[in-house]
Amino acid sequence: MYELKTKETDNSVIEFIEGVDNSKKREDAYQLLDIFTETTGYDAKMWGPSIIGFGSYHYKYSSGHEGDAPLVGFSPRKAKISLYFATGDAAREELLKDFGKHTAGKACVYINKVADINVDVLKKLILQSVKFLQETYPDSPD
Repeated sequence: MYELKTKETDNSVIEFIEGVDNSKKREDAYQLLDIFTETTGYDAKMWGPSIIGFGSYHYKYSSGHEGDAPLVGFSPRKAKISLYFATGDAAREELLKDFGKHTAGKACVYINKVADINVDVLKKLILQSVKFLQETYPDSPD
């Protein structure tokens, strides 16, 4: 059976951020930590070795595959900072129009640095993602 790699862990978020090599990316990670914590009201938790997640939801697909994932999160990776929002939410695309310099994949939005984006739009993206996932998966723990 398929085993999820990205699970919530007891690893320290602060230790993870302190381990980020690039000092500017480390500063941005602390800034994002504050923004996500304040906006969601959830404590930051490590998911897998490198994702800082907030809240959680339980999903189950028609295929029978199921698991838990953070409602929102981010990861200060070497190349770019990955921001994790809900997939399948049409409102995300509309909000991204005013977000600032970014690229977007299916599940992630990538930024170079916090200074490149509109923080007010980031907060709206976070809130919209949490709302969308809580409505889509109402039986989740958070």
